Amino acid sequence: MLPAEPLRAITAEEKAAYAADGAVILRGVLPMAWIERMRVAVDHILAAPGAASVEYTPQGKSGRYLGDFFVWMRDPDFRAFMADSPLPALAADMMGAKRVTFFYDQLLVKEPETAEETPWHQDLPYWPLRGADILSFWVSFDAITQEAGTMAYVKGSHRAGTMYAPKAFGSNTGYAELFARMGLPPLPDMSEYLKDREVLSWDVEPGDVIVHHPLTLHYSPGNATKSVRRRALALRYLGDDAVYDARPGTFVENSKIAAILPEPIAYRDGDRLGGANFPVVWPR
Repeated sequence: MLPAEPLRAITAEEKAAYAADGAVILRGVLPMAWIERMRVAVDHILAAPGAASVEYTPQGKSGRYLGDFFVWMRDPDFRAFMADSPLPALAADMMGAKRVTFFYDQLLVKEPETAEETPWHQDLPYWPLRGADILSFWVSFDAITQEAGTMAYVKGSHRAGTMYAPKAFGSNTGYAELFARMGLPPLPDMSEYLKDREVLSWDVEPGDVIVHHPLTLHYSPGNATKSVRRRALALRYLGDDAVYDARPGTFVENSKIAAILPEPIAYRDGDRLGGANFPVVWPR
């Protein structure tokens, strides 16, 4: 049995930075045994991606940018990582939550010499959710620098409370038409927007966890290295006040996503999520 508790507690300073900045890195909180287990698990998924996966690198181009969704539903290692690792305890601590529900995981691998970027975006517009207690963990199973595609966040961008229209990560994925149904305002011109704003970015070591707010604008470049892999997993957790938002155009309406869920989405606006699709993971 691998450790279920973080290697250390989240500090008051880290919680304050998350609240103020919309993103913070928690250094050295995950045991290496989990990292090593997940490296093997990720490579298994890369060899046999799921039905909802997307290859963002065009055929014939160098590298590989793979996205896969709800991996925990079909892989026991991913299931254990989201439920039995220190992550649920970290989520409960960061949100001050009595109950934590797991929303979904998203595998985001950029192999060496991958040019494709992850565009500037927020997370919340993609999701049928509202509430203050929603967070994303970004876990890299490799040592990552800017050159290898680490994450970048616009400091404090979550505080405005504005939701911008979500962007599809790749062409011909079917998501662009879906997201257009929301009718949200487009992202500002980022070249102008960033001129008077601070961008947070960290080199990441295995065992670190980046936490970001779902309204924080974020981005990652391609992986320009010759040999460094960027195997990363985003995991989304919901706290006490997170509820279902029935606005149109969110990613659960995509037919590929709907097909892999064990239960149909039948929530009413304002319902709390749960059941087989979105299990309660805290208390254990």
